[in-house]
Amino acid sequence: MKLEGSFPVSAPRSAVWEAIRDPGLMARCVPGCSMAEQIDETSYRAMVTVKFGPITARFNLVVEIEEEIAPELVRSRTRGEEGTRASTVSSTNILTLSEPEPGITQVDWSTDFTISGRLGKYGLGLMKKKVESLSTEFVQTFAAKLEEGTEAERGTA
Repeated sequence: MKLEGSFPVSAPRSAVWEAIRDPGLMARCVPGCSMAEQIDETSYRAMVTVKFGPITARFNLVVEIEEEIAPELVRSRTRGEEGTRASTVSSTNILTLSEPEPGITQVDWSTDFTISGRLGKYGLGLMKKKVESLSTEFVQTFAAKLEEGTEAERGTA
């Protein structure tokens, strides 16, 4: 399933770039993420809990950066499974940053993901709605945290 979107952030592109490379900040923005840590220069591990109807799934995920062009592009692959191995997930992700005007960053993203196992039994429509809901929550939290940081910097300058 492929999803894509874009959103503006009231922060310079360099600040948004730093934020997407910060596993601690990203963990606070991803719904259900209880932990994120850097494994090495291009790999991260995260624990994410997602509720699909009556099922709660906790995924152990590994994110590998496949291509990076600072401060404008990150191409990554995410793979993981539930602790019980009842479901697996994988995705290919692309994130691009542009600065259409000073202090405003346009974030464009796309993900092509698959989920199999017990969660893969849910209909495509239900899965898409859930992922869209999680994406919206992430975007709102991420933009708010970046904009708060930018406002705090302006206040101390």
